[in-house]
Amino acid sequence: MKKQFLYVFLLFAFISCQEDVKFNNPSFQGQKDNVFWRAVDSKAILAQDGSLSIEGLTRNEKLTLKTTSTNKGNYFLGTYALNEATYVLTDASGTITFYAGLTTGEGQIVITEYDDVNKTVSGTFKFNAENMGNNPLAGPILNFQYGVFYKVPVGL
Repeated sequence: MKKQFLYVFLLFAFISCQEDVKFNNPSFQGQKDNVFWRAVDSKAILAQDGSLSIEGLTRNEKLTLKTTSTNKGNYFLGTYALNEATYVLTDASGTITFYAGLTTGEGQIVITEYDDVNKTVSGTFKFNAENMGNNPLAGPILNFQYGVFYKVPVGL
C-alpha cells in the first residue's frame, strides 16, 4: 500500500511540474478610471521631425500618446502643444474623444528607454483628459494612471 501511495504521489508531482511562462512583450496598459485597461495591439511611429506617437488599440478604443522627441525624460501634458494624449472610444452610439494637450487636461509621459538598435520604446504615463464633445454618455474627465508602455515597436 505504501508503494502505491508513493507511485501516485510521484505521478502527481511530475504531472504538476510544468512551466507556463507567458511574456507580455510588448505591453501597453494602465488604469482607466480605476479599472485595469490593456491594449490588444500597440505600435509607435517616429515622425520625420523627431516626434514620437505611441498607440495602444483595443477592439473599440484607441489611446495615442505624443511626445516631441524620443529622448529619455518627462513630457508634460497641458502646457506644451506637441505633447498630448488622446483617447477615442467608438461604439454603436458614436465616438467619444478625450484630449490632454495645450491648455487642456494635465498629465505626464515619461520615456525611460528608447532602443535605437531594436527600435523599441518603453516608459510610463498618467493623465486627466477632457471630454472634447461634452458627450453626455461619458464623464467630463477621463483619468489614466499607473500607465506603462514596454518595448513597443517603433516604425517610420
